[in-house]
Parts: sequence; structure tokens; C-alpha cells
Amino acid sequence: MELASPARRFTSGTRDADGMAVASFVLGLLGLLVMNVILGPSAIVLGALALLRGTARRGRALLGLGLGIADLVVLVVLLDSSNAVVWSFGG
Repeated sequence: MELASPARRFTSGTRDADGMAVASFVLGLLGLLVMNVILGPSAIVLGALALLRGTARRGRALLGLGLGIADLVVLVVLLDSSNAVVWSFGG
């Protein structure tokens, strides 16, 4: 059984952090449209983890973090205006 070299582990860790940054951005963007109560915090966590792990896609991680926060702000505004969380799929 061959152990991974340190250079290979570093490349894999950076690639994982880059994937987290992109996932954070996509989840934050989708969260503005649907299910912001779930997707917003997910985007915030993934964006923060990507930044802590030293992603090369720092801009996407920051955008994901900002969009996740915006998702929660939209949720608070909707809750304040209607006093309910309502998701309507069709009809």
C-alpha cells in the first residue's frame, strides 16, 4: 500500500477547498430563489471552510459567504412582512 506524497495531499486539499468555494457560491445563489433557510447557512459554512483551508478561488468563497448572509437577510425580511414561512410549489 502506497501512501500519498505530501505534494499530492496538498493538491487534493486545495482542490477540495476550491470545490467548497464554488459550492458555496452556487448554494448562496440558489438560496436567493428557494429554500433560503437551508441553503443560506450551508453557503456560509462552505464559504468559511474554503477560506480557512486556503482556496485559490477566494473571490467565489467570499461571494458565497455574502450570498449566504443575503439569503438569511431575505428570510428575515420575508418573515417580518408575512409572519410566516411559505413555500409554494405549483398551484
